[in-house]
Amino acid sequence: MRESVIYQDIIQKGREEGKQEEALRMVMRSLTRLCGTLDSNLQRRIEALSITQLEDLNEALLDFADATDLEDWLQEYQGR
Repeated sequence: MRESVIYQDIIQKGREEGKQEEALRMVMRSLTRLCGTLDSNLQRRIEALSITQLEDLNEALLDFADATDLEDWLQEYQGR
């Protein structure tokens, strides 16, 4: 069973979902520390990001001063 294509696909999808959840958790934790509680609109926009986008945001937030920088980043990034 461990060698079946379906089994391997399920395992891979589970790993990808786990990575996505962990990336989101880390970004949200950092943003909450920087900006305080985020409004629900910002949270939804962040939750919609792919893992690659979350990684980019995680790096960019090191230069953020406040939630305005986050909003600007999201506007620019999602406009690409």
